[in-house]
This record gives sequence, C-alpha cells and structure tokens, in this order.
Amino acid sequence: MGAYILRRLLLVIPTLFGVMLINFALTQFVPGGPIEQVLARLEGEGDSIQNLSGTEGIQFGFARIVCDEGFTGTPALTAEECRKEAIPAVERFVIMMGNYLTFDFGESYFRSISVVDLVLEKMPVSITLGLWSTLIAYLISIPLGIRKAVRDGSSFDTWTSGIIIAAYAIPGFLFAIMLMVVFAGGSYFQWFPLRGLTSDNWSDLSLWGKIVDYLWHIALPVTAQLIGAFATLTLLTKNSFLDEIKKQYVMTARAKGLSEARVLYGHVFRNAMLIVIAGFPSLFLGVFFGSSLIIEVIFSLDGLGQLGFKSAVERDYPVIFGTLFAFGLIGLIVGILSDLMYVLVDPRIDFERRE
Repeated sequence: MGAYILRRLLLVIPTLFGVMLINFALTQFVPGGPIEQVLARLEGEGDSIQNLSGTEGIQFGFARIVCDEGFTGTPALTAEECRKEAIPAVERFVIMMGNYLTFDFGESYFRSISVVDLVLEKMPVSITLGLWSTLIAYLISIPLGIRKAVRDGSSFDTWTSGIIIAAYAIPGFLFAIMLMVVFAGGSYFQWFPLRGLTSDNWSDLSLWGKIVDYLWHIALPVTAQLIGAFATLTLLTKNSFLDEIKKQYVMTARAKGLSEARVLYGHVFRNAMLIVIAGFPSLFLGVFFGSSLIIEVIFSLDGLGQLGFKSAVERDYPVIFGTLFAFGLIGLIVGILSDLMYVLVDPRIDFERRE
C-alpha cells in the first residue's frame, strides 16, 4: 500500500502542472486582461493618474503601465499615450509556478490584499454552506436510503422517491427565493434574517447567544443549498443496499437465524456503504469549495463563489491561479484519501495486488 500511495503522490506533480499550464495558456487568448481593465478604468479619471508619466510607470503584477513623456493625464489621451510592458508568457508561467511551489500566491491586483488572506476572509461562508450541507445530507440520505431498500416497492418507497425527485428538480436559486419570500420578511413571515452569517451585535452576545444567532442566520441558505444535494446520495445508498441484500451471503446469514437488524447492520452495511463512505472526501470537497454563487448573492453572503466570479470578471489572475493551484492540489490529495477510505472501510481491498 505504501508503494501505491507513493506513486499516486508522484502523479500529483505532473497532473497539477498540466492543469495549471492548460488554464494559463487559455487565459492568453482571453481579451481584456487586467492591464486593459486598468487602462479602461483610467478613461475619464485623469486626475488619478497625473503622476503617471515617462518610463517610471506603474508596476502591475507581471506588467507595467507606461505613458509617453509629457503625459498629463487627460482622459481622452489615456488609451493613446499609455501602453503596457509585459514579461513574456513563458517567463511569467515559470515565475508563477516557482512562487506557487513555495506557496507564495502573491497579492490580488484590485484588492490590495494577499490571495491567502483573501481566501481566508471568504472561507467562513464556504465552511458554513459546505460543512452543514454535507453533514445534513449524509444524516438524511443514509437512513432514508437504507429504509427505502428494506421496503423496496412499498408505498413508503414510492412517495419518498416522488419527494426526492421533485426536490432534485427544483432549482436551488428558485427555492432560495421562495424561502426568502415566505420566511424572511417577504410576503408572509419574518422569522429569519435576510443577509449575513451573524447579527451586527454578535460580538456582544454570550457563547450560547452566538451559537443560536449563527444557526439562525444559516438556516435558510443551508436549506436552499441542501434541497437537491441528498437525492443522489439517497438513491445511491438504496441501490447499494439492494445489490447486497440479493447476494448469497445475506440469504445464508438469514438461514442461520440471524435477526434482520444483525443481517443489515452486521453484514450488509459495511459492504453496501463502501462506495458511499469512500466517496465522502470528494463529495465534501465538491460541496465545500463549490459554493453556489447564486445562493451567496441571494442571501448576501460574501464567500468563495462570489470571489471566484468577481476575480474572473476582473481578470484578477493572482486570485484565479492561486486558488486553482491550492484547490487543485487539495482535490488531488483528496482523491488519494478516497482510496485510503476504501481500504479503511474494507481491509480486503488491496490496490497493490490489483495492480
């Protein structure tokens, strides 16, 4: 197993390098880079760049804005008299990857804050939506899936399947709007707050008051995020149990006189839950770092979803590539952890022998 893990770890390097190279190459063909956006913003804002003249210019990441001698900051002449001097693309990529190997992700072009600090600033929203959505999804889906498998074909299985399919079909943003209209001061009740993770007086509350306030604020966004998340997991659990229940060892266990609970949770559960439990790291990562932009906008939550969208629109490349590198690395490591989860759940699995 150790040799297998080592090989997987060594594959992380070329995989991550390929991901970064492809995305970096694609951005070279996207019009309107960060320098162009800065120059566009300078149009009509001559007073703010009157000191920008000659070869001194302004350093901007891997490029520099330089204006001709005698430039006075006249708005109409900004685009004509100013230009950019950029480091060649290959050299930029090499410098960027060298910095990333030391986990130096640089500073945001437009926010005057390091990428690491910026991500940490937005992380509480993603932790809230991702952690609670994943936890609640598992707490609902696994017992429900087992129950549906045991009572396959019954009226319980039929009407719960109808509810699951309906919930899965409802768009998250539409459900979020409905929650706001009904429960957040729309047309009916004002039971929950409209925005944010905490109240303005949160720092003045007691520990218990802070917990209640936090849960009060996250109730609606987590519910909106969760609406369709448990459908796939529930059906996956049900189908896994159905496959195991029909196997010979289950009939043998029942023939020996074991109770149904002992058969289900002593024999079937470990085998049926293998694929569900082993997929937890990747599922959590997907929910954790896949914050819904629309949910964040609706509930005024400034998380990684909005950060990624704004960075893409502004061409804030340090944020885009820094988060891509960090989350890509985490994703590859989580893939290895998923394999380890298989072995942990079922020690009979041996990846070395399979190879």
